[in-house]
Amino acid sequence: MDQNKNTSEFYERLRKQLEQDTAWPSPYLFKFIVPADLEKIAEIESVFDGTDAKITTRDSSKGTYASLSIKVTMGSPDEVVKKYLEVSNVEGVISL
Repeated sequence: MDQNKNTSEFYERLRKQLEQDTAWPSPYLFKFIVPADLEKIAEIESVFDGTDAKITTRDSSKGTYASLSIKVTMGSPDEVVKKYLEVSNVEGVISL
């Protein structure tokens, strides 16, 4: 099956779920895993520049990966999906 089709279906389902379950604007918790590379971590953090994001970074036990938890106020489900799409451009990132 086409990966892009799966991805767009996933984000469409997420957007609909957020519309139904959440009153907007609302705090939202993004979680990502990325190779422990300061440049990649900075790339993800830059996606949230200019927001009220509170970013927590933790290294894996072997130090090969870093997990990022980003709590930020989002205005709508579309904004949440947009941030996920922006972060997905970072090489090696896994969205949770």
